[in-house]
Amino acid sequence: MTLQGRVALITGGGSGIGRSSALRLARAGSDVAVLDLNLDGAKQTAAQVSTLGRRSVALEANVVNSVEVRAAAARVEQELGPVDILMNNAGLAWLVSFPDMTEEEWDRLLSVHVKGAFNCTKAVVDGMIARRWGRIINTASIAGLGGMGRSVAYATAKAGLIGFTKGLARELAPYGVTVNAVAPGFIDTPMTDTWPPELRAQRVASIPVGRVGLPEDIAEAVAYLASEEASYMTGQVVSPNGGSYM
Repeated sequence: MTLQGRVALITGGGSGIGRSSALRLARAGSDVAVLDLNLDGAKQTAAQVSTLGRRSVALEANVVNSVEVRAAAARVEQELGPVDILMNNAGLAWLVSFPDMTEEEWDRLLSVHVKGAFNCTKAVVDGMIARRWGRIINTASIAGLGGMGRSVAYATAKAGLIGFTKGLARELAPYGVTVNAVAPGFIDTPMTDTWPPELRAQRVASIPVGRVGLPEDIAEAVAYLASEEASYMTGQVVSPNGGSYM
């Protein structure tokens, strides 16, 4: 697979799955824009992309803020070119029981995951339609497929992203733009590092393949969905999860 000459924009690219996906797309030949609230993390990812011989730019923006997102997309086009591949990966999560969940926590989770994907997609989709080529990849979760206790808002947000993926895929398919989702299982990232050790151990023990997932496991699926070879795949949810959800 080659992405030579393509430009990718990855939100939440400063660490974890976003960083691994940025490096994987760079190795396939893509130039990569890395967007994150943590600008230092974005810069570190961009520097690693540059060591692979690809152009890169680090951007700081809140995906919930449409003005910031449009400004970031304009800068990407100015410095790297029009965005061909968008990975809506920005997200956050924490464990909280539903009775203890606040309205603010609920709103924040749904806003970052769902509204964030809306804002970023709106910023680049017109160009994809005009060029008759595009790849939109949304980071969902097995929580959006099978639910997740003590994280109802997160599961709801990820289920919403899956619905967004399928609806948008139907609308954009005639224009050569595919829309798919990756739904990771339990992955070793900064987000899951905050889990209590006993809960992490319990979760890993329940995975049929017998190990925690790595960001690189997800990046390989992202690279395929971004490729020319995946032109006949749209509206799908690819779930690298070690057998946790079947």
